[in-house]
Amino acid sequence: MKRIALLLVLVKLVVVTHAQHPIDPYHYTIQKTFRGKNGAVVSAHPLASQVGVMILKKGGNAVDAAIATQLALAVVYPNAGNIGGGGFFVGHLKEGKNITIDYREKAPGKAHRDMYLKQDGSPDLEKSQNGHLAAGVPGTVAGLFASHKFARLPFKTLIQPAIDLAEKGFVITQAEANALNARKAIFEKYSTRPTAFVRDIPWKGGDTLVQKELAQTLIRIRDKGQKGFYEGETARMIVEEMQRGNGIISYDDLKAYQAVERTPSTFKYKEYDLVTMPLPSSGGVLLPMMMKMTERFPLSSYGYMSPKAVQLMVEIERLAYADRAKYLGDEDFYKVPVKQLLSDKYITERLKLYQSDTAGNSTLIHEGVVEGESEETTHLSVLDKDGNAVSVTTTLNNSYGSFTVVGGAGFILNDEMDDFSVKPGVPNMYGAVGGEANAIAPGKRMLSSMTPTIVLKGGKPYIVVGTPGGTTITTNVYMTLMNLLEFNLSAYDAVNKPRFHMQWLPDQVDIEKNFPEELKAALEKMGYKTRIRGAFGRTELIKVLPDGTMEAVGDMRGDDAAEGW
Repeated sequence: MKRIALLLVLVKLVVVTHAQHPIDPYHYTIQKTFRGKNGAVVSAHPLASQVGVMILKKGGNAVDAAIATQLALAVVYPNAGNIGGGGFFVGHLKEGKNITIDYREKAPGKAHRDMYLKQDGSPDLEKSQNGHLAAGVPGTVAGLFASHKFARLPFKTLIQPAIDLAEKGFVITQAEANALNARKAIFEKYSTRPTAFVRDIPWKGGDTLVQKELAQTLIRIRDKGQKGFYEGETARMIVEEMQRGNGIISYDDLKAYQAVERTPSTFKYKEYDLVTMPLPSSGGVLLPMMMKMTERFPLSSYGYMSPKAVQLMVEIERLAYADRAKYLGDEDFYKVPVKQLLSDKYITERLKLYQSDTAGNSTLIHEGVVEGESEETTHLSVLDKDGNAVSVTTTLNNSYGSFTVVGGAGFILNDEMDDFSVKPGVPNMYGAVGGEANAIAPGKRMLSSMTPTIVLKGGKPYIVVGTPGGTTITTNVYMTLMNLLEFNLSAYDAVNKPRFHMQWLPDQVDIEKNFPEELKAALEKMGYKTRIRGAFGRTELIKVLPDGTMEAVGDMRGDDAAEGW
């Protein structure tokens, strides 16, 4: 009897332990697709997606799951998941309310327009892209707390999985090991203190990454809220790191930072209603502009990936990105003519430049006349059974941001200052050209390409989508939506089929390696210059099927994972 009683105690202990720790960070697999009706989470890492689903099972809504997933990504996906960067939150609540929260980084108070120019006036892109001076004031933590008012569960519940993952560690994949090994020297160059990401022997797949300092930083946020990051010990560590590396973020910059609720960018496309992020997301202008142009043509009749369809989409992208370079920036600092850019009159004028079957010329095609981001961003999409939908894109900008790890605090700072126009007319690391609208100013938010998007059908969530990828973000979202809404591709194919991208300058069409050779030849015959490059974007998609089933897809281009229940 004693043996039976002991066995029952052990069984009970195992069950309780599993209930308390349902995620195994040392043994996990990557699931690319999920179908179910209770909830779905798609993110860049399987452990983060699992955390989101665990929160849904605990009674959290899509906002709870999105917060917990972002925090987990800050631990398990350090090259883009973050608390040292910023992002955009797009949400649709079951009551019908649309929400957009801007927690984009800001230029520090000591920043100025010409801070990255050498004495001869040429740009010093090393300083704008790497190290302490490249960092904007982080917004992620403020954004998480700003979105929490729409959640159900205590913040302490949502942050605890991330604390556990940081404190106890998780097993890294071979791809993650390769990434850390490749960046050992640059981490050592731009961090002034030892960091968990650097060790004497090379990392290998199956190793456990433990981040004790990051765990303590997360605990301070858990216990003291937003002030646990922007004030007190963590703020001291950030400022001291700045002082050691000649950075300019100050205590006042940190204490003054606030996330902002914006008026969503909403527009119609045929029978669908779309909700996306407004400025400083360029996607809030470019996506509706491109889709309004597309609506003037019978795109579906051209056929999926036909030369005629691709040529039209490429030229629409060219026209939109020419306007991006001239007009778009932080509306709090610069008057952007959004209403005019999205007017039917302006769309009509722009399309007069379109010629079918012929390559446009970016030397001749400029912005119109208006009257009166490797690309290591990361995205997550969440949908719950009640009809709450969340689309969040968050970023450090480059892979591993500025490569500056805050000494004692264990997290990486962004290099978002490069998203400003370092010098008008000079391209940033993604080749994007900007002007005065996006010039550096103290307290200003830099222009972004992040385009988290929700598509409503009959007032209910139909598609939740977004992707990383620098300037390719908006074109990837546009292409994914066309794949679904016009060409009726499956959710899996809409995410994983070959991609193309045009951003005005440089005057070329970027294509992935598996882009059809005959289509490439057809474009070149029309006069296009093509450039084959590696995979761009990692789209996270949830689509609602006619019977209410949620179909979630994680991009094959990375370790992205779809989970649900």
